[in-house]
Amino acid sequence: MGADQAAIFAAVAITWLVAHQAGDYWVQSDHQAAHKGGPGWAGRRACAAHVATYTATQAGALALVAWVLGLALDPLQVAAGLAISAGTHYIADRRTPLRRLAGWAGHGGFYARGTGLASGAAYLDQSWHWVWIGVGALVAAA
Repeated sequence: MGADQAAIFAAVAITWLVAHQAGDYWVQSDHQAAHKGGPGWAGRRACAAHVATYTATQAGALALVAWVLGLALDPLQVAAGLAISAGTHYIADRRTPLRRLAGWAGHGGFYARGTGLASGAAYLDQSWHWVWIGVGALVAAA
């Protein structure tokens, strides 16, 4: 990866991390937040709707940043990076897969500690999102 690609990676990563905060907290509806981890199709639909608005927030933010900074981005690579972010976001926000992964990794106790946004579950959720945003940004910049 050359210096230009490294700069693009940095721009994409920070843009998507900023957009993540907006999409995960400001753009997400109360209904989506309350039901995205719920059982059955209602939970799946709420999570899919959240991930759709979240991903649109990331895409819109990157389009703006790319336009302002004149970034040369490959649309297919950006789409692949967004798909990584969206798919892994859905997995985490369905709750059960992340809880199982935490248990498998020896972090089940931490996952279960606390309540709401002051819980191990919330911290592991956010760190999972950040890791995959970084991977997606790398794919978008490669």
